[in-house]
Amino acid sequence: MHSVRSGVLRYGLAAVSVGVALSVAIFAQSQGVQKVEFPLLLIAIAITVWYAGSLPGVLAVVLSGLGFDFFFTEPLHTLYIEPVDRPVFVVFLLFAFVMAFFAARRRRIEAELLRARDELRALNKNLEARTAELQATNKELEAFAYSISHDLRAPLRHTAGYTELLAKSAASSLDAKGRRYLTLILDAAKRMGNLIDDLLAFSRISRVEARMVSVSLDHLVKEVLGEMRTESEGRAVAWSVRPLPEVRGDRSMLRLVMVNLLSNAVKFTRTRPQAEIEIGCADDRAGETVIFVKDNGVGFDMKYADKLFGVFQRLHPTEAFEGTGIGLATVQRVIHRHGGRVWADGREDGGATFYFSLPHVAREPRS
Repeated sequence: MHSVRSGVLRYGLAAVSVGVALSVAIFAQSQGVQKVEFPLLLIAIAITVWYAGSLPGVLAVVLSGLGFDFFFTEPLHTLYIEPVDRPVFVVFLLFAFVMAFFAARRRRIEAELLRARDELRALNKNLEARTAELQATNKELEAFAYSISHDLRAPLRHTAGYTELLAKSAASSLDAKGRRYLTLILDAAKRMGNLIDDLLAFSRISRVEARMVSVSLDHLVKEVLGEMRTESEGRAVAWSVRPLPEVRGDRSMLRLVMVNLLSNAVKFTRTRPQAEIEIGCADDRAGETVIFVKDNGVGFDMKYADKLFGVFQRLHPTEAFEGTGIGLATVQRVIHRHGGRVWADGREDGGATFYFSLPHVAREPRS
């Protein structure tokens, strides 16, 4: 019933619009105004196609042709057309069909655009909902990690403390195997302590408000290298530090980035007779500054490169190289908070290069 009513309205619009156009044209002709029937009928066709669709538009073209012939083509009030007037009638029909075609095409395009807009709005709503859900989940996970890590520190301290007391008071009564067990317990407690500290630092990154200032990477790297002397003490390490730019960022967070990258470089060059570590600024790309840390260490297989920046992801066994698997994940999170990117390049037993980018921004007071 609804479709029938809709069809009647659509085809009725064709008849009414053409009828109104003919009435206005006839009235205008009676008042001495000539040649208005052509544009008026074309407007009626366009209105019909636009609001009623293609098939009612065809009806409007047919009715307009009949009306044009009957009322405005000699001999009047007949459907016969004099040979001299036939070209005019043909031109009218051509114009009518062209008008109907373009009006229908425009109507279809607009309908598709409206449908695409509605679909895009629905997708945006779904995306916003998913984003909000993910953000809430991330916050819950970060709060959970922070709470668990914080609560684990006290029992871990007790475990390490009582193990040390046991080692001191009962060492003489223990055999070599017993002392070795105590040493393994203490080492495990220290590794767990490092893991908790790293996990807390990782969870704090997104919880702490970033204080964006202008930071001299030259000064920052020199400061970090000065504190890392103990890690490379007794080793042959050739440091190559190129001039570094000033960037805008949170100084403490960027310091954490450099500490993790340089510590990794020192750690994974341990097997080399002479470690070679280079820090520099790559050629600036459009809109960003790229910093790199390159070493001649054990490297990695590029097919596992996507795992480098995951939490607890390790490409080397703990027995060979200590660590918690959180350092590079921390680097990535810090750089993402600064609007930059992190990536790496390397090959097995051929060294590695870690890159991070920071967007170009106007300078602020130096920190």
